[in-house]
Amino acid sequence: MIYPLVRELAAEKIPVAVTCRVLGFTTQAFYKWCTNPVSRRDWDDAHLINAAYDIHHDDPAFGYRFIADELRQRGLLAGENRVARLCSQQRIWSIFAKKRGLNRKAGPPVHDDLVDRQFTAPAPNTVWLTDITEHPTAEGKLYLCAIKDVHSGRIVGYSMDAGMTASLAVAALRNAIALRAPAGTIVHSDRGSQTGLNRSSQHRPIEAIVGALREPRLASSNRGPSEVDC
Repeated sequence: MIYPLVRELAAEKIPVAVTCRVLGFTTQAFYKWCTNPVSRRDWDDAHLINAAYDIHHDDPAFGYRFIADELRQRGLLAGENRVARLCSQQRIWSIFAKKRGLNRKAGPPVHDDLVDRQFTAPAPNTVWLTDITEHPTAEGKLYLCAIKDVHSGRIVGYSMDAGMTASLAVAALRNAIALRAPAGTIVHSDRGSQTGLNRSSQHRPIEAIVGALREPRLASSNRGPSEVDC
C-alpha cells in the first residue's frame, strides 16, 4: 500500500496534494485511509496468516488445502482460494511442493529404509505398516490412521480424528503398542503428509519409542519412507 509513503513525505514538508497528484489518487482517498489505516479485511488476513504460520510450523508438510482445513478446525473461516492467496503471499508452502523454487532449505535427514519393499514377515509383530485415509462426512472430513501387522494382515491399532495432525498417528501407534507390547518391531509408513509417523525416528528398544511418543513433537522426515524400529 502506498498511502504510508504519502504520510512519510508529508512529515518531510512535502504537500499531501502534490504527492497524491503525482502518485495518481485523490487526497480524499488518502485522508479516508488515515482515519482507518487497517481495514477489517487486512486485520482478518493478519490473523489468518499468523494461524497459518503456526499450523505450518507444526507440520511443514501441510500445503494450503490442509492449512485451510486446520483453520476451520480452529474456528477461523476462510475459503481455500483466500488461504491459497495468503500462503502464496507469505511463501508458506509444503516442503513436498513439486514446483521448482518453492523450497529454500533442505529438510530433515532421511531415515533408513528398514523394509526395502519386502512386505512379508515371518512372525507377528515383526513389521507393521501404517497409513492415513480421509473420509468426507456431513459434518466435515474425518481421518483414520490404521496400523496393520504384515504377518497376519490384521489391524493392530488405529485412531480417528477430525484433523490430520501428529497426535492422530501417535495415538494409533500408542494403541497398537498397548495391545501388542511389541519388541523389535519395525513400523513402516510412506512419506506423505502422515504427520505423526513422518516425524518418527529410528528407536531401539521398545522403551525408546515409548519414551519418544511422550514428546509433543517427533523428528521429521522429508523423503523416502518413515520408519520406527521398536
